[in-house]
Amino acid sequence: MHVRLLISMIALTVIPVIFLQAFYTGYMINHIRANRIDLVRNYGALIGKEMLQTDYLEGQASAVIDGEIQQFSGLYDGRIVVTDADFTVRMDTYGMLMGKKLVSEEVVLALQDTELSYYDRDSDQVWLTYVIKDETEETIRGMILFFVSCADLTESHDIILRTMTLVMISVGLLLIVLSFVMARIFTKPFKHMATSINRISEGYFDEEVCLTGFSEVEQISDAFNTMLKRLKELESSRQEFVSNVSHELKTPLTSMKVLADSLNMQPDAPVELYREFMQDIGEEIDRENTIINDLLSLVKMDKTEADLNIANISINDLLESILKRLKPIAAKKNIELVLESYRTVTAECDEVKLTLALSNLVENAIKYNIAGGWVKVTLDSDHKYFYVTVADSGIGIPEEYQEKIFERFYRVDKARSRETGGTGLGLAITKNIVQMHNGAIKVVSKEDEGTTFSLRIPLTYIKQ
Repeated sequence: MHVRLLISMIALTVIPVIFLQAFYTGYMINHIRANRIDLVRNYGALIGKEMLQTDYLEGQASAVIDGEIQQFSGLYDGRIVVTDADFTVRMDTYGMLMGKKLVSEEVVLALQDTELSYYDRDSDQVWLTYVIKDETEETIRGMILFFVSCADLTESHDIILRTMTLVMISVGLLLIVLSFVMARIFTKPFKHMATSINRISEGYFDEEVCLTGFSEVEQISDAFNTMLKRLKELESSRQEFVSNVSHELKTPLTSMKVLADSLNMQPDAPVELYREFMQDIGEEIDRENTIINDLLSLVKMDKTEADLNIANISINDLLESILKRLKPIAAKKNIELVLESYRTVTAECDEVKLTLALSNLVENAIKYNIAGGWVKVTLDSDHKYFYVTVADSGIGIPEEYQEKIFERFYRVDKARSRETGGTGLGLAITKNIVQMHNGAIKVVSKEDEGTTFSLRIPLTYIKQ
């Protein structure tokens, strides 16, 4: 990561600087050459106007004009040739073509009112033609052919280019150093995090990741520590669950063995004693079966793997069936079961799994209730969801435990859970089933006043 980040930062800083330099120097030399061409054309307009005023093109000698032309030609180390409309050379700063006819493509085009300009890279010269026109008579009276050296411009350009190159190299080296430093600064926290993660993977769960620097890095550090804390809690719950389940699986077996050994030691035991002991053995078998079924349900209810058998079912009938089945259990504690339906509700659900989820809630409301209490189940719906609430007058759940009761393996009162046959899996299974139906569940409870579980499930199931 360090190398890739370094290369990326260099690419984003040095390469644009190189391209900027190439573009600017190219633009600069073209611009100053264009300025020289404009300068020469302006001079051509000025000297051409003087020629028209003095009949210079008709052969009238003018030392002033000759001197100006020689001076301008010498100033730019060039050559100037002036011809009249008949191609006769009236002025040649080199003196080679005076009085002769000069017929070339450039001259012909110029006398046809077409001006040209061109930069010759080999000679480093700009040449151009300027047409001398008599605006009053609208006639072409002659032309001027300029050959102007750009050596001074090229030399200045080369000096500037060398200076810019040194500056760019210095800037480039500085940017590379800064890129290296910044890459180290960026990647250093992640190296520390990798070291901490490796130590955690080796079993040092008490070690936390402490990163400082950019706010994003600190957020990653905080998020990782939160995740680590959660993993510790889950690991602790898992170990506690394994211990509890091992104990609870072993306890019924131990009880059954004690009862069976007692009977074996009394070959002449009365039938009533046999029946009593066999009834106790049957209860222990039921207890063992409950624990195993909860464990199997938890595995099957894994949201990422479980399949739903979706069908259009009557939620009213389903709730009536659940309450009818649980009424004998409620009657033992003199608890009143009430079902209140505001309207007829049908929805697309897995009947078996939803029955398990709702049964867990109602059964818990009965188990953790007070003698002579009540459990009220209500059903309502709107155009999108149906709502089920299970309220009771029971012992309630302390506020500090309400966020954890849906966790796997978690039990608020472990001793009471054993007395009621709980394994700490019922609410985890219920929440999983509700989420499989794309629903939500929440709890509102106050200690010693009762608890209300609220479910919201879509009427139409949409597979995620």
